[in-house]
Amino acid sequence: MIHVVGNGSNEVVVWLEQEGFSIQTYPDPLQAIMEIPDGSVLMVLAEGYPMKKTNLEGTFFTLAEQKGIRYYIEYPSEVPGMVLPNESLRTRLERGVVVQDVFGAGLRPMSILGINDCHVIQVNHDDPLLVLAKVAGLDKAEYGIDDVETYPLLIKHQSGLVAFTKLSNFAAGRYGPEDHWQTVWGYIIRELIPGARLDFQSWPTYLQPAFDQDETITTADKENSVEKGVEWFAKGRFYVHPDWKEMWLEYQGDGANPVGPPVARDLPNGDGTLGLLEGHSSNIYHDGTQQYRYWIRADVQGEGAYALAAAGNLLNKEDCFSIAGNLVDYIFRENLRNGPRSHPDSASYGLIGWSHTHPGVYYGDDNARAILGILGASAHMGTDRWDKETLEAILANFRTTGTLGFRDRRLEQRDLQRQGWRYYRNREVVNPAPHFESWMWALYLWLYDKTGYEPLLEKAKSAIRITMEMYPDEWLWTNGIQQERARMILPLAWLVRIEDTAEHREWLDRIVSKLLENQVESGAIREELGGVDKGRYGRTKSNQEYGLHEAPLIFENGDPIADMLYTSNFAFFSLNEAAHATGEERYQEALEKLSDFLTRIQVKSDKFEDLDGAWFRAFDFDRWEFWASNADVGWGAWGTLTGWTQSWIVGTQVLVLQNQSYWELTNRSAINAHMDETLDLMMEELR
Repeated sequence: MIHVVGNGSNEVVVWLEQEGFSIQTYPDPLQAIMEIPDGSVLMVLAEGYPMKKTNLEGTFFTLAEQKGIRYYIEYPSEVPGMVLPNESLRTRLERGVVVQDVFGAGLRPMSILGINDCHVIQVNHDDPLLVLAKVAGLDKAEYGIDDVETYPLLIKHQSGLVAFTKLSNFAAGRYGPEDHWQTVWGYIIRELIPGARLDFQSWPTYLQPAFDQDETITTADKENSVEKGVEWFAKGRFYVHPDWKEMWLEYQGDGANPVGPPVARDLPNGDGTLGLLEGHSSNIYHDGTQQYRYWIRADVQGEGAYALAAAGNLLNKEDCFSIAGNLVDYIFRENLRNGPRSHPDSASYGLIGWSHTHPGVYYGDDNARAILGILGASAHMGTDRWDKETLEAILANFRTTGTLGFRDRRLEQRDLQRQGWRYYRNREVVNPAPHFESWMWALYLWLYDKTGYEPLLEKAKSAIRITMEMYPDEWLWTNGIQQERARMILPLAWLVRIEDTAEHREWLDRIVSKLLENQVESGAIREELGGVDKGRYGRTKSNQEYGLHEAPLIFENGDPIADMLYTSNFAFFSLNEAAHATGEERYQEALEKLSDFLTRIQVKSDKFEDLDGAWFRAFDFDRWEFWASNADVGWGAWGTLTGWTQSWIVGTQVLVLQNQSYWELTNRSAINAHMDETLDLMMEELR
């Protein structure tokens, strides 16, 4: 018998009952300690966490000692011999760290446990079992804990254990990884009941992958993943509605930290007319909900439109077409394309602004993904209504691309207006960074195929050749070298479409083969760090740097982590294009494995409606669990993105189901009808 102070529906109680233990619950600690027999086991759970501490009157511990009670207590108001502050400390980046070798081989000292939004009572203790600390690493504190502040989490005290936070919140609070927490709770139960047998087959969870690793995936499963993938936009209330437009603007602010609580379930959904929010920040609250990112970005609007139109085509859902059209209209109607971007005599004419808060910032890659999204949506919807504006956007990027085909990471309005677009056209910049450059090259190749305008092909080929000559040692990578390979596949595949030469096929195969060296049997693609001196955001270099800037999901090469924000999503789309362009069976097999993997790891949750149907950035494919280093500020392990992640997975899944490529999908584009007049308007001297 285990006596419990707390709710009978508490996840620890439910788990223990399913493990075969008899449970007796009590409403308060003093009643329990007075009524239970001598030598009993008592667990006092923090039902009021985090607002209310567990109230323990002075006689509780005295009675516990007199009666020989073995106890576990969490989040207490007092502990004999210790000074406890009235207020607890709320933390964000800190994680649990094992400091005593008591948990067995599966959880050695310096092992990490995720405790989201941890509220901890600050105490001094010389010999804790677990502490809370801000540390770098995936599964262990790689730099130790000597240089960081630590807070005891779990201690031995008299005849029991005391936790200074709520450890029993592991399911609702989405603590991870599961095997580490099972080890901790196994230790706690065996300390209370020596020799207790536990099998953990009924371990509670409120959120999991849609399928187990070995489950067979059917066509119907993939179609369902597409449907759930676009339903998630509405379930998450990501479409801004006029009724809460002011709330959106408040949380978006100036774009520096556009986060806030989830949109309330009783607020209405918009229809795309006011745009589509980014998704979730990776910051998880103690109740398992996540912060939202209240930012409106142009790329997300175009990508979201593509996913919706693709799903509408596959599933015959007209409402998807309607919302997709509203999102594209939003791009061209709002400040993303207004102002100097709409004046023919402006150097930024035709460019698409980065975001609602930063319309005068222009990333070539963000423009490329927005444009590809619009073209794909147009093809699925069978419309040419945005062809003119889309062509202007491609040529606006092209005329600010240097002589060798590179454009650099970002351009800004004030510089463009001061120096003029010809300055950028005449630069000899070299930037071997596929993440920032390569999908614009793909667009140049796509537009060349539709118009025959030779300068597009010439600049794209120049940049591709230089980049391939610099591979791998001189490539500049952002969060990992795998994402650069994933991004480079698309222009190489489309170059084979235009010029199917042995050299171009070799380039493509070199990059695809290297990417697939890290594809495991489940279809997951393992992340990989590149050369130390070429990474923009490499391995976190110290405990102090954890959570301060963008960062990879892994700590070292070999960590079993897949990235759906930067690598697997783009590899999925690009591999489909490579397979169709070449007919290579190896590419097709890799594509199908990746398609199955992404179908399996789509989020499934009855409790968290705004997460059900999403894809998180991170997945640990060895554990088959949503787990990784959460060092990245904003877009960490549990971040979602309506654009980058969700849209390319959904859109490519539709292509896979329809057995076609994006190249074939968009092959009937009538964009050439606007080419002559647009060249005359924007680049007459280059005709």
